[in-house]
Amino acid sequence: MRQLELFAALPNFPTLSAAAAHLHISESALSQAVTSLERTVGAQLCVRRKARGLTLTPTGQQFARQARRIVADAQELVLDARRGTELRGPVTLGCYASFATSVVPELLEGFPKRHPGVQLEIMIGTNEELLSALDAGDLDVALVYNVSLPAGYRRRRVYATELEVHLPPEHPLATAETLDLPDLADEPYIQYDASPGTRNVIDAFTARGLEPRIEARVSQLALVEALVGRGLGYGLLMSRPNTLPVSSEGRAVVIRPLDPPVTVSHVVGIWPADMTLTSRADALLDFAVEKLGDYGRADVRAADV
Repeated sequence: MRQLELFAALPNFPTLSAAAAHLHISESALSQAVTSLERTVGAQLCVRRKARGLTLTPTGQQFARQARRIVADAQELVLDARRGTELRGPVTLGCYASFATSVVPELLEGFPKRHPGVQLEIMIGTNEELLSALDAGDLDVALVYNVSLPAGYRRRRVYATELEVHLPPEHPLATAETLDLPDLADEPYIQYDASPGTRNVIDAFTARGLEPRIEARVSQLALVEALVGRGLGYGLLMSRPNTLPVSSEGRAVVIRPLDPPVTVSHVVGIWPADMTLTSRADALLDFAVEKLGDYGRADVRAADV
């Protein structure tokens, strides 16, 4: 089991020495453990070169995934035997950066009160960072948009969301109850430059034979709101719970729905299809759905996307 535990951690590190330092053993001891596993398996699991670092072979990559499952199952077995009816142990949640401030405080405040024996840790990141962390076994579950997700993940809906227009209060379009993309095509657009949202917005304009007039591209959602609040353009952002229509500078922002709706989707909890959710991660998703699942328009919540 110790050899499996050590090998399961290798994909997270570029070199054997880095892995050994993190695992608090000597590099020679880790190398011997890997060599012993290779003898047992009868196949080369990794390539160790001082100049090029550590590279797992295809067999090694598959072996590491299986080793992670075995180690995780063994840990759950011990926790199940110890806890009785009360949930105990760690759970690590990943959250997509653009809506983390709208979701994480609710979960960090409420979930530990309901399950005081669970230690909740949070990782905030991009889609690419969260998917990589899930595959490496560093996360139990991640909250992301169900847009452009690759195959190989199970998912559970948490709350519905849709693309909305953010405008300065003095903008001529701010008095309208709803807006359509042709209304916006000639207006200066503050683009939230992050995957997968950027591509989805451009595709939505293109599908209508339109092209947005991009005034600025920024990678921080709060900066989009700040520029909108100062009247420099409009923004297109996914709706989020627990938010107020003000920028980080305290300037008012007007939010209007699009009609017809554009990029209607859901925030979902995802985890690798070949992994089983721990009871703690399952309880965390239950809590997220309970607290956030009623957010959004009823027609958006009912959309099958």
